[in-house]
Amino acid sequence: MTALARQASAEHSLLKDYLAHVAVMRLGRRAVRDRIRIAHAFLARHPDLDIWMAAPAAERHLELKRTGAWPLICYAIGAGRLRLDLELAGIKHLTGLADAIQARDPDGFAMARQAGLRLGWTAEWVETVLGECLAVLLAWHGGVVAEVSSELVDAFDAAIASTMTIPASSRRAYRNRIAGVRQILFESRMIDTPPRRRPWARTLEQRFAQVPMADQVRQVLLRYVGTRAAVLRPRSVESLVNDLLPFAEYLTDRHPDVTSLRQLERHHIEGYLIVNRTRPWRGRRAAAGAGRTVSAAVAQAAALSLRNMLDDLAVWGWAEAPTRRLIFAADIPKLDQPLPRALPPDIDAALMNAVARLDDDFARLALPVLRGAGLRVGEVLDLEIGSIIDYGPTGTWLKVPLGKLATERMVPLDADTLAALDEWATLRGVHRPLPHPRTATPTDFLFTLHGRRLGATRLRNGLLTAAELAGLRAPGGGVLVVTPHQLRHTWATSLANAGMSLQALMALLGHVTPQMTIRYATLASPTLRTAYDEAMGKMRRQFTLTPAGKPIVPDKVTWLNSEMLKTRVAHGYCSRHEAAGACPYANICETCDNFVTGPEFTDALHSQLTDVQALQADANNRGWDSEAARHARVADALTDHISRLER
Repeated sequence: MTALARQASAEHSLLKDYLAHVAVMRLGRRAVRDRIRIAHAFLARHPDLDIWMAAPAAERHLELKRTGAWPLICYAIGAGRLRLDLELAGIKHLTGLADAIQARDPDGFAMARQAGLRLGWTAEWVETVLGECLAVLLAWHGGVVAEVSSELVDAFDAAIASTMTIPASSRRAYRNRIAGVRQILFESRMIDTPPRRRPWARTLEQRFAQVPMADQVRQVLLRYVGTRAAVLRPRSVESLVNDLLPFAEYLTDRHPDVTSLRQLERHHIEGYLIVNRTRPWRGRRAAAGAGRTVSAAVAQAAALSLRNMLDDLAVWGWAEAPTRRLIFAADIPKLDQPLPRALPPDIDAALMNAVARLDDDFARLALPVLRGAGLRVGEVLDLEIGSIIDYGPTGTWLKVPLGKLATERMVPLDADTLAALDEWATLRGVHRPLPHPRTATPTDFLFTLHGRRLGATRLRNGLLTAAELAGLRAPGGGVLVVTPHQLRHTWATSLANAGMSLQALMALLGHVTPQMTIRYATLASPTLRTAYDEAMGKMRRQFTLTPAGKPIVPDKVTWLNSEMLKTRVAHGYCSRHEAAGACPYANICETCDNFVTGPEFTDALHSQLTDVQALQADANNRGWDSEAARHARVADALTDHISRLER
């Protein structure tokens, strides 16, 4: 068969299939006649549609608009006879394309639709993702849903970004829909890589390549960071890189002649330590904090990392190590030791009442969990469905996952915190577990929504909104800024002030050293207050006879000789200043006719009688006649009580 004959056969086959397709559509007779006429005319002018598809997109768009042949082209794309190019897709409204592609693979789209609904998406958004993205992808590449891979989605994403006819607003819309396609494919288990919110992190080589420095210095820093990365957590590696890059920048800027760390001398380090304390922020914070220098903690971390690196190079015997030690303990900046920033009780109550009224369900329920269990933000976000454990008689506990200090712990839950956890577990729905960022193990994280993990930004924004709702203001008049970690401080402080031992508090907070916990014992501690009151009482007794605060109880000799109206009772002492006058209730029980005692109190009554007689003599000597008479009456009553007991 000649090429011309094959072309005619293909044209006849496409036309025949298209006419059969039109025949079963629910169209009026006139519409059917128009479509048949348009198809015959268009194929007569363009018997080879592949050649026509190679024409400029603008020309094709005008011809489709003039001839009305888009239903024919749409059918050919849906049937797999043609491939849609994105240049045409950028300028042509793709009416009917989604239905044509879905008719080719109804089962695949049904599975994808179920996955989208299972993620908790609205039906409208599911259809948008499927019809305006997944269908376009398959029209562009061909095939069926089951054949779509991560690599294919990446290629489609790149092609969209490079297509000149697609406006910027449409590119942004495509990015959102492509993210939805990735999520559906992951939920359907067609791919095992979950979608990421942000691009993949840069490699170490890329990080160091972006900062100008001598090649030998770059090689040593890369080798050192790579060695430490074998035992450090990813965030610790990131911090190490951020600490070492400023030193490399300093050498390039101030000492370009230093091309090897072995050339370092003490004066290089001294200059860097000065610059390090006053240098501005780098990276993303540079724009936000323009004109601001780094904090003392950042400067300390940079100095410590540099000292550790130089010490490690020397201990490890690397040839690039300096010939002698260059950084010493005195070179490390000292940090202030501020108290934990716990919220006062009134602000804490007002803030949490406002949190309960937030519109964002995640912030409304996660913040009480953070406050009620004393968690760090990362620990809240890492909670798993199985973290809530009921131990029967000992109540319900929360298993806090490995966090900042790489420790697990158990925290008891109160009713309100447990209710918040239960409500969120109902709202989040059920979806495929996500790989854990540290272990890559499939993990059913608690705080996820629509198949994605939720971030800390919504918690911070929730606190700002709650502070505004509660009318909390900073000294400057703006809304009071409360951080999620302050809720943890507030929780720990309230427990310490309620008398919890430091050992128990240390276990609940997940601290690894007592020094981390003891700070909470200095915040309005009742133990410190009691010690203060006792000390102040001792001081007051040295300077004044007037009791201040709680009654002062001195030793017996001092009490008997003090310039006070004194009352001796069987179980203690009373001291009352003369200016207050005689106490109308003094010894009211001992002189009462209804007073009954027993043999077991004989020694106490004898001791009390001895003291009362001494007080009577002291009152006579001072000229306190009424007091002397009162003591005489008490002594007579005590003598009668003792006599009855002896009889």
